[in-house]
Amino acid sequence: MFPSDRAGTKEDALNLGLLEKEYEKICMLLGRTPTFTELAMFSGMWSEHCSYKNSKLLLRNLYCESPRLLARPGEENAGVLKISDNLAVVFKIESHNHPSAIEPYQGAATGVGGIMRDVFTMGARPLVSLNSLRFGYPTDKRNRYLLKNVVRGIADYGNSLGIACAGGEVFFHDSYSKNPLVNAMTVGIAPIDKLASARRGQAGQYVMYAGARTGRDGIHGASFASKEISEDSFEERSAVQVGDPFLEKLLMEATLECLHKGLVVAIQDMGAAGLVSSTSEMASSGGFGMILDLEKIPTREKDMEPYEYLLSESQERMLLLVEREKVQEIHNIFAKWELEAQVIGVTTAAKELVIRYQGKEYARLSPDFLVKEAPLYEREFSPTRRDLWQSKAPRPIFEGEDLETIMEIPLLSKALEFFSKLLSEPNFASKAPIYEQYDCEVGLGRIIGPGENAGVYRVGEGSLALAVTVDGNSLYVAQDPFEGTRHTVAEAYRNISAAGAYALGITNCLNFGNPYKPDNYYYFRQAVLGMSQAAKELNVPITGGNVSFYNESEEGPVLPTPTIGMVGLLEDEKEALTSHAFLDCEIALLGFFNPRLEGSLFHYLKTGILSDRLPPLSLKEEKKTAGLLLQLNKKKLLRSAIDLSSGGLILGLLRFLFAGRRLGQKHLGFAFKSLSLLREEFRNYDTLFLGETASTYLVCYEREHRDKIAELAQREQVPFRYLGETEASDSFSFGKLHISLRLLQEIYEESLRVYLR
Repeated sequence: MFPSDRAGTKEDALNLGLLEKEYEKICMLLGRTPTFTELAMFSGMWSEHCSYKNSKLLLRNLYCESPRLLARPGEENAGVLKISDNLAVVFKIESHNHPSAIEPYQGAATGVGGIMRDVFTMGARPLVSLNSLRFGYPTDKRNRYLLKNVVRGIADYGNSLGIACAGGEVFFHDSYSKNPLVNAMTVGIAPIDKLASARRGQAGQYVMYAGARTGRDGIHGASFASKEISEDSFEERSAVQVGDPFLEKLLMEATLECLHKGLVVAIQDMGAAGLVSSTSEMASSGGFGMILDLEKIPTREKDMEPYEYLLSESQERMLLLVEREKVQEIHNIFAKWELEAQVIGVTTAAKELVIRYQGKEYARLSPDFLVKEAPLYEREFSPTRRDLWQSKAPRPIFEGEDLETIMEIPLLSKALEFFSKLLSEPNFASKAPIYEQYDCEVGLGRIIGPGENAGVYRVGEGSLALAVTVDGNSLYVAQDPFEGTRHTVAEAYRNISAAGAYALGITNCLNFGNPYKPDNYYYFRQAVLGMSQAAKELNVPITGGNVSFYNESEEGPVLPTPTIGMVGLLEDEKEALTSHAFLDCEIALLGFFNPRLEGSLFHYLKTGILSDRLPPLSLKEEKKTAGLLLQLNKKKLLRSAIDLSSGGLILGLLRFLFAGRRLGQKHLGFAFKSLSLLREEFRNYDTLFLGETASTYLVCYEREHRDKIAELAQREQVPFRYLGETEASDSFSFGKLHISLRLLQEIYEESLRVYLR
């Protein structure tokens, strides 16, 4: 007799991650004691990872209004927005944090694979991928190991699959040392009339399993992702899936062929909680039942138990609902792509999910019990103390140093030392050593790749292009979760606007600690409210996303990290704006430049203290400034633009110049012409150059356009401040200081590379 055959006890429930009261609810729903198999099914579906039991009540109120919206959040595997009369963009972001902490290569690789399947199961061909990563400082050996292997996992899987990487972001803080964050995003394109769904079907249809064979990898992966990282977690390697990108490529092509030929009624990929999730969600949403015969499932391991078939998270697998007469054609298509496709069950009018193995019944229950009856909680919350993360603050590396002193006594050696230290800090240094490992050219759609405001890729053969970005500001959110998350949404909005695009929609990945701790839940709740408020005011719908709780070890939670993925539209790809400066042009500040040193990353690195005084943020000013920027771009008055964010004016300006030099303008320098006016207005050099601000861009334009730009800015009541001119030199003229950009650029571009060798 299999262990799956026996009754499931309260002790089993606790071992599987369920609460005692949840076990009692299961018994009440069933009207009897569950079998062990049924209990295992509940453990997967009622885990935080699948049920969102501690977040769904809050998430229901997220702003999601748009005439372009083709599916409400949570209705399908990914968000869907109309971008033309016949095309839709399909996009989503998800986490793979816990698996990446244990097996960084496979954890990151399968995170990429999983989010790809969410997109192509909807009939969309993936266009680009993005990623948002968080690690402890790479000076630590294990942090370097995690960093290198996560990046390698992302690169190997995405490159092998042939999907371009359009961008991403990386942030280092020691709260992530034991619990790195790996958030993967995919954006795809689908013909509107070919969009597939997981929410269709009726009795009398066949249930087909397609793709890779099932093994024991990933069993209890959903429940594993629903608890804190501890020393015991490293013994749970079986909960980490193993991916095969070449198999995924075959699966993608076979799936899209079946969908575009109209052979499939409904489709769902087998992600978290594997077969039990895909079957129960499909049956519950469709209002029908299923009878499954597990022995018909292709396997690659012997003597698997029924609950192992159901909870396996083996990668590259799909569940299809099809009409009887389409079965053979689907089988033939998958066989052509060297994949298996087998009928494993049928749908029934009785609303029950029946699990059989070799003629014996192991489970019989309503799919609604697994999906719609999952418990929902709103946890206790309380304003927290920032000393949750204070012990993880970096050693103050700029203690006692400031630009004020350097500018008052203009010594080149002091200035060079200061800027060298600034640009070698991992959070300020170039991330090119990371994204250079990703294939950004495949597909021939690239207009603007990683390292700029946003990735911009053309769509099909027309003039349309999409701008895509992913942003997070964990430091801001730790200081003020509501305002910090509003800032994060605003930064993504600026990145899309600075690329010349109109913001279309948001996907999000909410990475927080244990929700049962009131301090953690306070941060989560405030972040959700801030995100929704910002999305509503900017009129950019939230189309869906992912919640990742339990990002916590015995040393405490990670910095609260809501990650914002955003997609924008360019109706003419020729209007894409780069973020590199040009020779013989002027550079100016456009927007409501109001820098604040407290709350900035530089201030944190200087003092090691978290502040609660973030830069002022007006989303009306954000919209007004972005609207003017896009208007100026339409009128062809700008050469390029870059938004100001972490690192303030000085880092934005240097990045602007470095990007121009990297693209062939080797002798591109810059001379400030308005430093005395800026000094008079802001008084303090540290605040002026290293403070951070919202609602502001650096714009590069030809000299003859200055008056026209100033006139339009005045008409729209958006501040415009001339800064200076680019020139054919190697010099960065900073008041009385003249610093070699070649030396600074070398430090900026090479500082992170040493940690990836």
